[in-house]
This record gives sequence, structure tokens and C-alpha cells, in this order.
Amino acid sequence: MLAGLAAFGALGAASCTRVASASGKNGGDLLDRLRAQGVVRLGIAGEIPFGYIDRNGELTGEAPELAKAVFKRLGVDRVQPVPTEFGSLIPGLKSQQFDVVAAGMYVTPDRCEQVIFADPDYRMPDAFVVRKGNPLGLRTYADALRRHAKAATGTGYAQIQHAVEAGYRESDLVIVPDQVAGLNAVESGRVDLFAATAVTARLVARGSAKAESTEPFVALVDGRPKVDGGAFAFRPEETRLRDAFNAELRKLRRSGELYRIVRPFGFTKAEMTTLTAKELCG
Repeated sequence: MLAGLAAFGALGAASCTRVASASGKNGGDLLDRLRAQGVVRLGIAGEIPFGYIDRNGELTGEAPELAKAVFKRLGVDRVQPVPTEFGSLIPGLKSQQFDVVAAGMYVTPDRCEQVIFADPDYRMPDAFVVRKGNPLGLRTYADALRRHAKAATGTGYAQIQHAVEAGYRESDLVIVPDQVAGLNAVESGRVDLFAATAVTARLVARGSAKAESTEPFVALVDGRPKVDGGAFAFRPEETRLRDAFNAELRKLRRSGELYRIVRPFGFTKAEMTTLTAKELCG
């Protein structure tokens, strides 16, 4: 992990150059410029399994690997990572530090007011990391609240809202920087659960002698089941690039290639989706 973080920092320092301004006329000209340059800059947030730099200093993850396949079909042969904090992805995209957000970002109405999204490439329920054997029987936020379980989740995670909707006060949640810190908090007994996406919970608990992940479940928001979908984000003026990306994404989905690309990162067939960005943007 440390090697990956070191490479992450080095690439971040090397990659944070701005791209030329885009034109919003006729859906934008970014696709043409990317084809001419032969490279697209991807904003990532260093989160396993969505987009990160591995121990060998290589860009990988669900979103970057999918980006490589889609952009190659669009005539852009290379991808270049621009690592940043998750909260800086949309500001970085809007200020043209990179061309597209490739971080498995959830499509939400608030974000849809700032960027445009491709259709989701996955849908994702929640899950908990709990102590081995799940001694408190925690399977949903309602269970956790009823058992007065001490809950943790990650910085900027959608699970903050999900827990609050269930009745937790945000001030009572333990907010940790990442999934490894969440696992450590559960293993040490500092918290009873760490709430995350189902795929994150599965991966971080794998191999732990003291913790395990629960079965995925759908959180309730405003009293209704809420399944989030993750997608690539683009600047609002670049509708032509977004539409071309969507067209290739649909082909990959129909052929089954999309699932073959994301499966090595812990995604299951149940997490594939035909949801659209329009549906999630509301």
C-alpha cells in the first residue's frame, strides 16, 4: 500500500498540468483534441477498487480500466492519471486540470447541476465491515441503530447520508480517511461497523482474521430504497464527448465486455446496471 501511495504522490505532482480550454459550441471540441493528442487525462481519487495507482506505480481500477477500453475505441490510445482528493474531482474537472472524472463517482442530483455524467457503469448497494461472526447481528442501518452500534464510514462517502437518514446524528459517526482506516477501527473495537459500498466492504475485509463483510443491502433515503450508480463525469459543455462515450459504453455492456473488465476488481453481475444518468439526476 505504501508503494502505491508513494507512486500516487509522484504521479500527482507530475500530472497536474492544465489542458487547453474547451469550446462549448456544437457539443464541444474536446473529443477532436483528445484524438489529435492521443492521450486523455483522467481524474482519480486513489480509492481501491475504483481508481488508483498500484504497488508498481501503474494506473488501474474499475474506472481507469474501463476508460482505457472506451477511449481506445474512440481513437485515443493513452490515458494519463491525475490523482487528487475525492472532494477536488469536480472542481478539478471544471478548472480543466483533467478531461474526465474516472473515479466511480456516484451520480447525484447535486452533482448533476455541476457536471454531466455518462450512464452508470455499475450500481451499488451498501454493506458493513463488522467483527468476525457479526456478534451484534448488524445487517442494516436500522439494526445498527437499534443495537446502539458505533458506526464509522469514510470521508465524503454516500453512507454518511444513508446512516443519517436511518436516524444517526452525523456528529455521532466516526469519519475515517479511507477503507483501511475503517477496517482498523473495526478490528481494534473502536467501532462496531464500517459502512461502505458493498464492493469496498468485500475487498477490505478479505483476508482479515478479525473482521468480515455483511451481505449487501439497499439503504432507505426519504423512505425509499436507494441504490446508487457510479459513472464518468464530464464538463457540461462537452456533450459530444459524453455522448460518444455512452455509445461505446452501451456496446461494451451488450457484449459482456464491461463486466469482464470490472470483474477483477470485485464487482459482481448483480452490480451491473441499465440505469441512466437521467434517472439518477432526477
